[in-house]
Amino acid sequence: MVYPRDQGSRAEEQALNHLLAKGMKIVERNFRSYRGEIDLVMLDGDNLVFVEVRSRNHGNFGSAAESVTRKKQFRIIQAARHFLQARTQWVAYPCRFDVVAINGRQNGEIDWIKNAFQSNR
Repeated sequence: MVYPRDQGSRAEEQALNHLLAKGMKIVERNFRSYRGEIDLVMLDGDNLVFVEVRSRNHGNFGSAAESVTRKKQFRIIQAARHFLQARTQWVAYPCRFDVVAINGRQNGEIDWIKNAFQSNR
């Protein structure tokens, strides 16, 4: 039996490896605040990228990307604002919100959506 937390950890690891292979650099993993959580914070050139990782074994309830609702986006944006308040060295960097959606069981298809949603920063 695969527990959801284990599945999420595997998906995050798969997403991280994919993004590292694309030349991004890791800043922080699993940043948590009272406002929410950010799975991965990465650097893509001079851009600070907040990455939400979602996975779905099957599409019965929509794709992994579709599971990033407006409410979830709002929470990620709030957590990103808190990250920037707590880690002031990153404030001057342009920010972007990406989604890495993994559809299918282990080593499923990766869909990297750059600039998946915006913040009114």
